[in-house]
Amino acid sequence: MHSFTFDDILEEAGTFGRSQKRIFALLCMVSMPWAGVYVGIVFQGFTPEHWCRDSGVSEMRQSCGWNLMDTRKITIPLVNTSGVSVHSRCEQYDLDWNATGLTCDHPGIHFADTQQSKAPVTSCKDGWEYDYEGRQSFVTEFDLVCADAWVVDMFQATVNVGFFIGSIAIGYLADRFGRKASFLMSNLLNAVFGILVAWSPNWILMLVFRAFYGFGVKGGWVAGYVLNWRWLQLVITAPYLVFLSYYWFIPESPRWLLSQHNTKKAVEITESIAKENKRTLSKNIETMRDNNANASTASFMDLIRTPKMRKHTFILSFNWFTSAVVYQGLIMRLGILGGNVYIDFLISGLVEFPAAFLILLTIDRIGRRLPFATANIVAGASCIITAMIPESMFWFKTAVACIGRLGITMTFEMVVFVNTELYPTFVRNLGVSVCSTLCDIGGIVAPFLLYRLAAIWLELPLIIFGVLAFVAGALVLLLPETRGVPLPETIDDIEFPEKCKDNALRIIELKRTQAVNLLPTNSDVTTNKDPEMV
Repeated sequence: MHSFTFDDILEEAGTFGRSQKRIFALLCMVSMPWAGVYVGIVFQGFTPEHWCRDSGVSEMRQSCGWNLMDTRKITIPLVNTSGVSVHSRCEQYDLDWNATGLTCDHPGIHFADTQQSKAPVTSCKDGWEYDYEGRQSFVTEFDLVCADAWVVDMFQATVNVGFFIGSIAIGYLADRFGRKASFLMSNLLNAVFGILVAWSPNWILMLVFRAFYGFGVKGGWVAGYVLNWRWLQLVITAPYLVFLSYYWFIPESPRWLLSQHNTKKAVEITESIAKENKRTLSKNIETMRDNNANASTASFMDLIRTPKMRKHTFILSFNWFTSAVVYQGLIMRLGILGGNVYIDFLISGLVEFPAAFLILLTIDRIGRRLPFATANIVAGASCIITAMIPESMFWFKTAVACIGRLGITMTFEMVVFVNTELYPTFVRNLGVSVCSTLCDIGGIVAPFLLYRLAAIWLELPLIIFGVLAFVAGALVLLLPETRGVPLPETIDDIEFPEKCKDNALRIIELKRTQAVNLLPTNSDVTTNKDPEMV
C-alpha cells in the first residue's frame, strides 16, 4: 500500500484554510501582552526627580507649610553635572538645623551661600523625597536610586535572562511533550509569576519572579495618568490567564504527533482541519508518515565549519545583538528624558507602523540586503545626530529620534526572515535559534549600557547605539542578496551559490521541457475524438 507524507495530506486538507487562519489569529493575540512585558519598564521602572530626605526639615515643612522645592533648596547641595549646576540626588548637608536659626517665615535666610559652600555633606540618611506627581513605580516603592539604582537595570536584564533560558528550554519541552502542552505551560508560568511580580514584598523577590516570568513569556497594554506599577503588572499578566482557554481551541501539531508515532491522533486532527476547511481527503490518510523523519541532524559546528556559513552566523548574530540593544535602549531612554513619558511613548510607538509598511514596499522590489543595511545605517546616524541636537530644539530632536526608532524597528523585523533565508533547510531552525540568542544577550546588556552611561552624560548611550548600528549596517552589505533566490537545501548551496543557481535553472528548464512534452499533439487530438467521427 502506498504511503503519503503529511505534506501530501495537508495539500488536500488545505495548507492555509479557515482552520489555520483561526489558529493563526488566536496565536497572534498572544503577542499583544508581550509588548507590555518587553517595554513595561518605561512605566514600571519610572525614576522621578528625587533628593535626600532630611527628617528634621521635613517636620518643619509640614508645620510651616513649605513645598518640596523649598526644602530641597535648603537641604541639598549643588553639584556639577555635564557642565550644569543641579541639586544632588544622593547627597545632603550634614547639619544640625536647630543650630542654624531656621524659621518658618524665612526658610534658609540664616543659611547664606558662604555657609552652604563650607557646610559638610553626607550621603542620604533618611531615605528620599520624590517629585512623582502621583506616578508610583517600584523605584519609588523600594527606594531603588543612588547606590541601589543598578536594580532597575537588573529588572530588565533578568527578564532577558528568562528569555534566553526559556528559548532553549521551551524548544526542548516542545519537542519532548508537544507544542500545545509547552504553549499552555508557558502561559501558566506567565500568569503565576506575573502575579507574583506584582505582589513582590521586596526587590530581591521581584527580580527572581521577573526572571521566571521572562522564561515563560519567551516560548493588553494599559497605562493611565496615575500609575501604580503593581496594577500595571497585573494588567499585563491578565491575558495569559485567558490564553489557558486555548486548550479547547487549538490542536496539537499533527507533524509533532507523527514524529512521536502517534498516527491515530495526527489523523484525527488532520481530518478535523480538512472538515473545518470544507475539504475532502481522497488519499489513504491512515498511511500518513512524517516527511521529516529521515532529515539530517544539525549541529552547532555546521554553522561555523565552512567560511560562508561562519560569516553568515557572525553577521546575523551581531545584527540580532545590535537590534536588541538599540531597540530596547531607545525605548527605555524615554523613561529618563524628564518629559511627558506618555506622549513620548505614543509618538515613539507610532513609527512602528510605517516601518512595517516600508519593509513590505521594499523587500520584493529592491531586495533584502540594501533595505536591511540602510535601516541600520539610518538608525545609527539618527542616534548620533540626536545626541548632538540641543534640548532647546525639542521637536526637531524628537523627530530625528523617531527616525532612529523607525530604522531599528525595520532592522529588528528584517533580521528574522533574512536569517531564515541564509541557512540550508536541515540547519535552518538551529541557525535561527543560535543567532537569536544574541537578541536576549543584547537585552541583558541594554539596560546597563543605557542607565550607567546616561549617568555620565545623558546622550552618551546614543553615541554607542549609533556606532553599533553603523557597524551592523556595514556588515549586512557583506551578505548575499536573497531576493528571488531559491532557499538553500545544503551547505554547498551556501558555499557555492553559482552552482546552486545553475542547478535551479536546470530544474526550471527540465520542468518546462516536461510540460511541453505533456502537451497534446495534433494526432493526439484526432485520436481522442469520438469514434463515429473518425
